[in-house]
Amino acid sequence: MKNLIIVGAGGFGREVLQWVKHINNQVEPTWNVKGFIDDNLNALNGIECDKSIISTISDYCVYEDDFFTIAIANPLIKKNIVEFLNSKNAKFANIIHPKATLSDFCDIGTGVIVTANAKISPNVKIGNFVTLLGSGVGHDAILNDYCTITGYCSINGNVEIGEGAFIGSNSVIAPRKKVGSWAYVGMGSMVITNVKPGTKVMGNPAKKLNF
Repeated sequence: MKNLIIVGAGGFGREVLQWVKHINNQVEPTWNVKGFIDDNLNALNGIECDKSIISTISDYCVYEDDFFTIAIANPLIKKNIVEFLNSKNAKFANIIHPKATLSDFCDIGTGVIVTANAKISPNVKIGNFVTLLGSGVGHDAILNDYCTITGYCSINGNVEIGEGAFIGSNSVIAPRKKVGSWAYVGMGSMVITNVKPGTKVMGNPAKKLNF
């Protein structure tokens, strides 16, 4: 089994821990979870959990046989942590739940998290450190590095999600539309036009927010 460190001991980190247990129990024993690293050493206070915080992120000493998974939904924080750990020559794991559906000929990068009930269609390209939480991705879509797709979203065919974009739960991106880099799509949105980089949109149809 490979040693795994979960970066982030918040709710998402505890979810990732549970999914890793599913991989170990339902597929084959793959990961020995050493614990969490989190700069908030009190993140698990009062919370029932069978793994502990073993270090802050900044103080953790990376061992040669360590693998990391980034249980952080915020794309910018995720990127900053990855770059810091890369400076320590860290290695990153893909955590793909056994109940996710991956089609033939999809291309998946490094450090990716794909949860149960996610569906990835043919010829999809998923970049590095993408988080895909129980959502569907249509054929020929592109999810660029560091983007986060939260639960129950529909990313339709030939859509492109830019680097670091965040798609809120229950959102729909119409076919062939593009969400620009570091854009934010609020939950429940219907995106029927391209979203410019760095903008926030929400609603049905999704419109730019001014705050």
